[in-house]
Amino acid sequence: MEKKKSKKILLGVTGASGQIYALKVLQIIQQLQDRLSGAGARQATLQGDALQTALQAEYLRNENIQIEIVFTDTAKIVWEDELGQPVPGGALDNNSYYHPFASGSNAADVMIILPATMGTIGRIASGATADLLTRAADVMLKERRPLIICPRETPFNLIHLRNLTTLAQAGALIAPASPSFYTHPKDLDALTETFARRIINLAGVDVDLPKFL
Repeated sequence: MEKKKSKKILLGVTGASGQIYALKVLQIIQQLQDRLSGAGARQATLQGDALQTALQAEYLRNENIQIEIVFTDTAKIVWEDELGQPVPGGALDNNSYYHPFASGSNAADVMIILPATMGTIGRIASGATADLLTRAADVMLKERRPLIICPRETPFNLIHLRNLTTLAQAGALIAPASPSFYTHPKDLDALTETFARRIINLAGVDVDLPKFL
């Protein structure tokens, strides 16, 4: 039987607040990979040092999902401040274009920017690529590949709205980091998990998602 092709996902993390969303995406994908690899004995949800270890070297890869992460410099600071833990090891160098995802000939299958600052959104909307994250996003648009942008800002000014409109017209999917409440979340973890699962589903990965009604 022919081996199923891996889905290559690039998760871009910028310096907006809401780093817990990115962490939750990584945790859920790790759970899925544990099931796919038959490693059910492993802890389902990785936290702290366990998550950092899981991310090193293999980038959370298995035969079905390959996820890589790129942080902006500010994101690294905000991640540690909000989550109280170091950024995961094995992240891509955002200051280097020397990576396949910077080229349309070897682009990611899907890219998620979560959370997305309005500054990053503005640079992508104007085509002003300044680092690997914005270059990879530009590649996704020009190659007509899925780009999911999750702004974490309120309220939006007119410039924000115009930039988001430009990106939507260019093919990006705009998914504001707005959690749902119809699932009656009991705590912050449950609140962020529902949104993270929604984003993972939008990325084409089959994970359980609470339904309305």
